[in-house]
Amino acid sequence: MTIRVIIVDDQAMVRAGFAALLSAQSDIDVVGEAPDGRQGIEVSRNVHPDVVLMDVRMPEMDGLAAARELLNPPVGAVHRPKVLMLTTFDVDDYVYEALRAGASGFLLKDAPPADLISAVRVVAAGEALLAPSVTRRLIADFARQRRGGSGVGGRSNAVALRLNGLTPRETEVLELIARGLSNQEIAGRLVLAEQTVKTHIGRVLAKLDLRDRAQAVIFAYESGLVTPGE
Repeated sequence: MTIRVIIVDDQAMVRAGFAALLSAQSDIDVVGEAPDGRQGIEVSRNVHPDVVLMDVRMPEMDGLAAARELLNPPVGAVHRPKVLMLTTFDVDDYVYEALRAGASGFLLKDAPPADLISAVRVVAAGEALLAPSVTRRLIADFARQRRGGSGVGGRSNAVALRLNGLTPRETEVLELIARGLSNQEIAGRLVLAEQTVKTHIGRVLAKLDLRDRAQAVIFAYESGLVTPGE
């Protein structure tokens, strides 16, 4: 099945370079481009891509605002693509907020071409792009800044109740997700079948009302389940 992609970036050379690279792949089809977030939303709603490569900093409408609109569409709009944020900065407040809004991850613009191709495939498959250590550092840094002091141990009552709804095994899986382990690594750590790990992750997302792995990582940090720097 071909992955439909649009590229939203204010630099024409970046759009052209990414488009040429991705279009050369037999399983990826670049179906649109846009120079800013506002036009990116319009293109996305017209062509219904599977993945939107979204630059963070753009004129007219930045990538964060555009990602929020795409990931929280108005009533009646049924299409919601996966959003992969592109940035030149390895730590960026906009990127963190985009992850909270439901973006599937982020990629540095100077990443090797193979990483871009892989990222599109990973995100299209429904996974979050959280493997690079820079992503874990970004989430940990901003979670530490934002975590409030309400509730026991800095954890709000509402968050505590949500965590209490998990079984001990599900809580353990959530913690390992937040530490950046892959499904295969979690399976090895807990001596479980990889399919069993996937089942646990699905239940964690459903119980916590989270869209994907990216939001699970953020929830784990913000709830205090995982402490940055541990």
